[in-house]
Amino acid sequence: MPLSLFGNKFSPKKTPPRRAHSLSNLHLDASQSREEFGPDVGPVKLKLGGSEIQFENGMWVAESGAGGASHKEVMKLRKQNQLLSEENNLLKLKIDVLLDMLAEATAVSHYHENELKQLKGQVGRKK
Repeated sequence: MPLSLFGNKFSPKKTPPRRAHSLSNLHLDASQSREEFGPDVGPVKLKLGGSEIQFENGMWVAESGAGGASHKEVMKLRKQNQLLSEENNLLKLKIDVLLDMLAEATAVSHYHENELKQLKGQVGRKK
């Protein structure tokens, strides 16, 4: 059996291109095509380790499983923390205002005491 160096003895058949039937838009009507390829893709969901999370408003939110209740609790605690922080800032501001008022009242009181002493001294000299 002679071997040919330049002959093409092995020529496999070309494989047909793979087609995903769900992604082929040739056999879809307009409503199915709009549903499959339309601009409304819906929420992005991810299932991992028995829990499902969904991307909403720039944050990943747990949908089901053990993480769902804890996420809601975490969000509630964050909101409560923010409210308490705002209240704390307001109370600090009020304390600063009250301390300023106290300092002003103390200064006025000392001024009046000194003025009263001077007037008593003047009255005592005249007698």
